[in-house]
Amino acid sequence: MTAMSSSRRDEHASPVRPDPTAAATAHEMAATASEPEHQLVWTDPVTGARGFLVIDTLVGGLATGGTRMRAGCTLSEVADLARGMATKTAAFGLPVGGAKGGVDFDPRDPRATEVLERFFGAMRPWLDHHWVTAEDLGVSQSALDEVFARLGLEQSFHAAIRRSPNPTATLRRVHAGLATRVPGGQLLGDVIGGYGVARACLAAAHALGWEPAATSVAVQGVGTMGGATAWYLHEAGVRVVALADVAGTLYRSGGLDVPALLALRDRYGEIDRTRVPDDVERRPREAVLSTEADILVPAAVSYAVDADTVGDVTALVVVEAANSATTPEAEAVLTARGVPVVPDFVANAGAAAWAWWLLQGHVGTEPEDSFRRLRTEMETKVAALLVEWRTTRVPPRRTARLLAERNLRALAGAEIVIP
Repeated sequence: MTAMSSSRRDEHASPVRPDPTAAATAHEMAATASEPEHQLVWTDPVTGARGFLVIDTLVGGLATGGTRMRAGCTLSEVADLARGMATKTAAFGLPVGGAKGGVDFDPRDPRATEVLERFFGAMRPWLDHHWVTAEDLGVSQSALDEVFARLGLEQSFHAAIRRSPNPTATLRRVHAGLATRVPGGQLLGDVIGGYGVARACLAAAHALGWEPAATSVAVQGVGTMGGATAWYLHEAGVRVVALADVAGTLYRSGGLDVPALLALRDRYGEIDRTRVPDDVERRPREAVLSTEADILVPAAVSYAVDADTVGDVTALVVVEAANSATTPEAEAVLTARGVPVVPDFVANAGAAAWAWWLLQGHVGTEPEDSFRRLRTEMETKVAALLVEWRTTRVPPRRTARLLAERNLRALAGAEIVIP
């Protein structure tokens, strides 16, 4: 860490006297969460794999949320993620409720696509009328599109597209948007979520008075979300000092050459260690959490920062890129220590917001239009969260939830218009 970073550590991470109720905020939210509107459990007749669909809220009869596949996926996990998705759409004022799908199966298994197809076949009534899904952990958008094509649904946004007065034109617009590529050749839809997280980090740094070049970040995960986050932070001049994948943590105090490292990823998102430069230090996978950095971005798995690992965190700010990256218990500890957590339903909302803007025709095929809109919305929201934190010590999650609740009340009875 630089001397400037050390002084910031003294100023911002020392014990503070927070709002008396702040440390319990995360527990309150977990305890008072309402029951989801609909909850379905499915068992695959071929493999015995279990799948789950949780519709937390419906707005105008629609809910949106990705589908994940991982060995060990549980109903409670999917319900937690669906609740977060409902809060995410409300925080960004999107006229749609929140949902999530999940399948307890190894996505690397050669039978994974067939399991996914049977799961979606069983969920067909919801996909026809109420549930708009997208990629998530272990499930790529291309895999979704392949399965949906086999089911005759054309696209995973089907439930919303069919409401358009001209579904063919809307589908054409959506396909054009999803085919848009950013400079460097990547699909806009693959990087927009990570771009949003990067802007959340930059907004947090700005709110705390840190210059980008003097700010260091550790990123856990180099997949779609983590990789894009690291890429856009590096592009903005931030020092990304640590990147972690399943094989371990790569560290360089002066900052990593993020584009070069990401170019070494295999199809599963693991960086080829045989081609990593010698001046990059290899550390254990879990060491990313204890890396001395101003901002920690857990972008790999849910519950990465929990009661057992929170003591290792040395960052001054945590920006959640993965869904439910911090457990309530861990967030309470961080809050009491004076470490703000920018919640997932704000920081990683970029992909969900962009998809809905695309559906409604608010953005098109010019990448900068999408980046500009997301940048403006993300920076405004995160700045408000951090200003409230600095002045009153109200945790960012509480402030963001109040915003979401206000928006949700305003959306009550709203008619969803898909042009």
